[in-house]
Amino acid sequence: MNKKNLIGVTLSLLIFVGSFLLTGAAAAYLNLAAFLVVVSGLAAAMFISYPMEHVKNAFTVARNAYTARHATSDEIVHTLLDISVRSKVDGVLSLERTEAEATSTFLKNALILLVDNYKEEEMRETLNAEMSFFNLRRRESERFFQTLARTAPAFGVAGSVIGLIGLLMGINDTAIILKSIPVAFISTLYGLILSHLVFSPIAENISYSTKAELLNQKLVLEGIVAISKEQNSYKLERKLTSFLSPSERRGKVDTLRRITREYIDRRNGPVEPAGFDPESLLSDSKQAA
Repeated sequence: MNKKNLIGVTLSLLIFVGSFLLTGAAAAYLNLAAFLVVVSGLAAAMFISYPMEHVKNAFTVARNAYTARHATSDEIVHTLLDISVRSKVDGVLSLERTEAEATSTFLKNALILLVDNYKEEEMRETLNAEMSFFNLRRRESERFFQTLARTAPAFGVAGSVIGLIGLLMGINDTAIILKSIPVAFISTLYGLILSHLVFSPIAENISYSTKAELLNQKLVLEGIVAISKEQNSYKLERKLTSFLSPSERRGKVDTLRRITREYIDRRNGPVEPAGFDPESLLSDSKQAA
């Protein structure tokens, strides 16, 4: 979660909680019995539905969705352009160093296939399978939280029924009535809050982060396949920028030229040989671009 989102969540929650305080009876919204009814019921349903390993994995995925920083599509394009130029300047085997530096597991695996000289069909089959199973695992975690979101209001209603039963049992006792009424109403509130303010947003965030990660993986797949076919870097730049929004596409050609000059300077020193054209490393011909 970035800083802007965190600020927005904090302010919204402060206003949300403050709205309860404006009633002048904030303590009435705190009811241990109602909370235990909803939470214990949810926990029982959760453990009946899923094995413990899946529960732990779902919470780990949720935590990573909020805390882990994922590379943007723009950064992925920049990385792939860098890899394309490096492979032409220093050779494909030089990408073994890039493989060790890769922060994305998917990119690292794609580079292994490229360095090991896999064919295009083999690359697509292997990486598409990895993308498919990644999506499947994420969907299972998303469904876990959707199930909790769907179940929470039901246990809120169960708490209300428990409170009403207690109310009827002590119909002639004012103390029991005053004790049972809060359970009847507050448990429903807890169920709704847990469903729509906790579990549903977590499931939606997992879905969003999964789609963003799949887009990045698709970018890596197409980029690595193009590099393996020795497609010139100008064509690669145009292909990859088609994945970006119009505002993100600006300056990619300049980025490509800057990356090229960096590798040329690193290889030949700061002074280029007379008549040397750095852009000749990027394409077999200008017309091909």
